[in-house]
Amino acid sequence: MIPEFAVILPAAGRSVRFGRDKLLEPLAGRSVIARSVEAFLGIGQVRRIVIPTFDEPGLRRALSEAGVADERIAFCSGGPSRAHSVREGASRCGDAPWLAVHDAARPLVSRGLIERTLQAAIRFGAAVPALPVALTIKQARGPLPAKVRRTLPRSELWAMQTPQVMRRCDLMTAFEKCPIPLDQVTDDVQLIEMAGGEVWLVEGEERNLKITTELDLQAAELVLTRPAAP
Repeated sequence: MIPEFAVILPAAGRSVRFGRDKLLEPLAGRSVIARSVEAFLGIGQVRRIVIPTFDEPGLRRALSEAGVADERIAFCSGGPSRAHSVREGASRCGDAPWLAVHDAARPLVSRGLIERTLQAAIRFGAAVPALPVALTIKQARGPLPAKVRRTLPRSELWAMQTPQVMRRCDLMTAFEKCPIPLDQVTDDVQLIEMAGGEVWLVEGEERNLKITTELDLQAAELVLTRPAAP
């Protein structure tokens, strides 16, 4: 059994690499944003879904065209960075005890992954799904060509996914204590880490991909449309 929680879907990115608003793109007949919202609407414990954005009319239209309507959906203004948007969204989540921050551009998140991450957060305080890094990662400074400083141990490296789940009160406290400018925060649970809290990893899912490029959108389309294995 999972507790009641609120969801923040940051949607204020500029889609620079994609070239246009990827959240409005069709994905197997439904927009990316519609699929991301629907993934959480199907969970009864969701109190509210807050979407920080600079294009509320466009997203509202996309949801309406997909027949997605629910009084739990709310919008707020996006900020100059992801962390600013999440902070604004968190302030609109009422008294929900838990928050799940999920990339609006991850439309294939499963209910199982959402519930698994929530259960881990309840046990440990904060949790995030992750996948082991498959590539060798080398550290270097400056633009290329750049000298390699060291090779990082791949066995200790994990690629973060979302939803990232934490107590709402812990996140708001972490925002107050954040020792660096918010535009330097690249990960939601990073705030919890910097405030001294523990963050635990749970097993992510390969299909929970983030749409950043046209190839990502094509991959997501393939996941949704390929025939089931016999």
